[in-house]
Amino acid sequence: MFTEYDVIVVGAGHAGCEAAAAAANMGMQTLLVTMNMNTIAQMSCNPAVGGVAKGQIVREIDALGGQMGIITDKSMIQFRMLNRSKGPAMWSPRAQSDRMKFAEEWRMRLEQTENLDFWQEMVTGLIIEKGEAKGVITSLGLKIRSKTVVLTNGTFLNGTIHIGEKQFGGGRAGEGAAKGITEQLVDLGMEAGRMKTGTPPRVDGRSLNWEAMSEQPGDEQPYKFSFSDETSTLKEQRSCYITYTNPEVHETLKEGFDRSPMFNGRIQGLGPRYCPSIEDKINRFAERDRHQIFVEPEGWNTCEIYVNGFSSSLPEDIQMKALRKIEGFEQVKMFRPGYAIEYDFFPPTQLQMSLETRTVKNLYFAGQINGTTGYEEAGAQGLMAGINAALRVKEENPLILKRSDAYIGVLIDDLVNKGTDEPYRMFTSRAEYRILLRQDNADLRLTEQGHKIGLASQERFDNMIKRKENVDQLIETLRVSKFKPKQANPQLETMNSAQIKESQSAYRLLKRPELSMQQVGVITPEFEQQMSQYDPLAKEQAEILIKYDTYIEKEQKMAEKMDNLENLYIKDSIDFAEIKALSSEAREKLTRLRPTTLGQASRISGVSPADISVLMIYLGK
Repeated sequence: MFTEYDVIVVGAGHAGCEAAAAAANMGMQTLLVTMNMNTIAQMSCNPAVGGVAKGQIVREIDALGGQMGIITDKSMIQFRMLNRSKGPAMWSPRAQSDRMKFAEEWRMRLEQTENLDFWQEMVTGLIIEKGEAKGVITSLGLKIRSKTVVLTNGTFLNGTIHIGEKQFGGGRAGEGAAKGITEQLVDLGMEAGRMKTGTPPRVDGRSLNWEAMSEQPGDEQPYKFSFSDETSTLKEQRSCYITYTNPEVHETLKEGFDRSPMFNGRIQGLGPRYCPSIEDKINRFAERDRHQIFVEPEGWNTCEIYVNGFSSSLPEDIQMKALRKIEGFEQVKMFRPGYAIEYDFFPPTQLQMSLETRTVKNLYFAGQINGTTGYEEAGAQGLMAGINAALRVKEENPLILKRSDAYIGVLIDDLVNKGTDEPYRMFTSRAEYRILLRQDNADLRLTEQGHKIGLASQERFDNMIKRKENVDQLIETLRVSKFKPKQANPQLETMNSAQIKESQSAYRLLKRPELSMQQVGVITPEFEQQMSQYDPLAKEQAEILIKYDTYIEKEQKMAEKMDNLENLYIKDSIDFAEIKALSSEAREKLTRLRPTTLGQASRISGVSPADISVLMIYLGK
């Protein structure tokens, strides 16, 4: 019935879709297996993409040739650039999406992808021969063979849904759990654990009093995620709204604590620290008398509303009673209650940097199976797993992004070398090179690598080169354009900036913290005309490069210094237990995690700088 595939991807969530698209677009005969073709790329939680650090990841996925940025642009209903009041390293794009359109665009994209087949059925096991993945086994007993397998099972592995005192098997509301894979991998010697996540209730927007809430519109001049010309910016946007809980809401929620699966011990999984349930928030932050609630539309044409900030696994009657005490929600009607879900994951320290498992060759993990949370983190892992599975089939070296290359590099390095004991979420604070890893320059950092492996198109590559040349040309224009005092001083005075006594270049003036590119660009009519030839994004990037050049140079030197360690490879044959000068903790963790470079070794928790020095001496470096 089936020919042998190059890559089989199990699961069609955000990780699975990116993995399948990447492998197929790199020329691999690819099969995407999902339990339900109608829930491909389902936004199981909030209908939004991006946010702090996550927006940077989406732009990196796009720069490499992935799909999330394009799909988001085609389905967004609102765009906001977060943290505009802070430095550019913190600017993070975020889009509110039309949930149904997002899934539809993904489905259409995948169906139009050459080399990609689909199969709807549960995968219950893997074909493993001599320690290598050779395909999958389905619930019907079908054996579908392949050269590589990518598992992106999300929350479906032995998933259990909790609502109050009720619990039932499921990977998502209305869908069953996947069984068999965890047990097989554990029998092969892999370690598995349990994690927990949750989602808030969905409500009927027609029953809300919108006037009682604060409106949160999108940006007046919205951007988009994709660097390609395939998408365009929004012409029209839909607002979100903000309201708050209050002490009465909190007291109502407490009435259900005795029936809460979180507090009575039924939930054993590790939950997300940075996205706690509402009951967890009022329990942990008892001193606060209110918490923010973001009221988010699920799309252009639906009345379904996502109640962001009210994730809960309390009984449905308590959820409803508490919701009706929130301002603007007095007459609310609920579509479905919030719930918590527990699922199996595999600690990611069992992976190589390529996301291939150490235990089973040609088997790759991506997404929540690795202990992460979030569409963006899942999509990034799916993209890298799909790329590396394809490169394995081509018998080429894997693509490994360094921490100084991308947030994706930080994400995978953290997972593989540090592991996680709670659902991992990306933050800008996790990256050492935040000024290098900005959202505006993701294409300049990564598109060449995406093009080299055959994923980013020639058009993408040409656009990136053209954009870089445009920015370089603009910076040179600013260097050579000089203003005399009589030209600049009248404008500088209106801008509350110190006047000049001799001619100064536009470049030097722009280094003043109080002056923007827009202000410098209108000092003379002639210069304003010259500047009008450059697009807004080129101007923004040039301004960042000029104002932050000292910091950028400093981070580049730090990255180069760290690269020295990344280029010092550790042979597989080294027996760390024999190196007695290492601390006992270092010997144990190095033996278990088997880092391939000194750079990776230096980031393992419990491996000290003194241990790295010992290793350097041992390696003769």
